[in-house]
Amino acid sequence: MLTLYSYPELFGVADNNGYGLKVFAFLKLTGVPFVHEHVFDASAAPRGQLPYIVDDGETIGDSETIIAHLVRKYRLTIDAALTLAQRMTDHLVTRMLDDLYWVMSYSRWKDDRYFPAFRDGFMAQHSQIDAAGLNKARDYNAQRYYYQGIGRYTPDQAYARGLADLQVLADLIPADGYVHGVTPTSVDAGIYGFIANIHFLPIPTPLKAFVSDHPNLVRHCEAIHAMVSKKS
Repeated sequence: MLTLYSYPELFGVADNNGYGLKVFAFLKLTGVPFVHEHVFDASAAPRGQLPYIVDDGETIGDSETIIAHLVRKYRLTIDAALTLAQRMTDHLVTRMLDDLYWVMSYSRWKDDRYFPAFRDGFMAQHSQIDAAGLNKARDYNAQRYYYQGIGRYTPDQAYARGLADLQVLADLIPADGYVHGVTPTSVDAGIYGFIANIHFLPIPTPLKAFVSDHPNLVRHCEAIHAMVSKKS
């Protein structure tokens, strides 16, 4: 049985990190059976990053590498009908979500206005984690943000980047259906991974306000959420 290792669930989504939630949603949409193990410590993961999978004894990290492995091994057809232009769009969206990740993470861990509510919500759902542990994680993330660059921005500058990314998604996602038609493809799983971690967050960040103001983003997120939240 394939096992997915990812960060814990939070605020009603299966992983509070966009990359792990992307892989979770992809597995659910494609019907590949798996066991989901939630972990707090990523030190045992490939390159020290979650998510990763163990599939027939093979350990694979990085969400895109995981998805490529799953498509190849299980002969998945979720993207089989896509044109070259659509595949290029998916590549560009995937890279843009990498940018959105940093702003989303910044809003939780770096911004003094929102960290206390995030910390308290996390501890309320995961009692084995205390404030000292989350403050230690916050300090670690602050170092990551500084070296990545987003930590050197003012909050307004940081959110401007994320809002620009969300605007592209708002322009891309139709009022009905999914990015490439009436059924979701892998790019929809990727978008869900990040939008769900904004939409279902009960903290009024600028990212949350933007998503709430765009019915197509909310509809897309909630439609995928309904699909992947069904019990197997």
